[in-house]
Amino acid sequence: MRPYEIGVIFDASLEESAIRSVTDRVAEQVRNGGGTPGRVDRWGRRPFAYELKHRSEGYYVFIEVVAEPAVVAEVDRMLTLSDEVLRHRVIRQPEHVVGRRRPAPAPVAVVDAGPAAQ
Repeated sequence: MRPYEIGVIFDASLEESAIRSVTDRVAEQVRNGGGTPGRVDRWGRRPFAYELKHRSEGYYVFIEVVAEPAVVAEVDRMLTLSDEVLRHRVIRQPEHVVGRRRPAPAPVAVVDAGPAAQ
């Protein structure tokens, strides 16, 4: 079993229920293949840098899964055939990155320079 991250860009005009049904189908397909779906990170609507299929914004969702390559290939095929999906990308995660969250930004220390030197 290998860790993957699946990034999906949905049509922004879709209802939340349609987006949820596709993400549920992905999780169900991973479970049926013996894998384990992980965290689902919904970024929401974001504008594109350029037009994509005559649209200027999309709804971004990222899904973490641990599964066999054959299961992920079937999920990739299912997302390719789905009309709700504008784009998707499946990325195999390196072992040292799996499960790690991005660290919180460090607090900025404010240093008083004293009176301004002229």
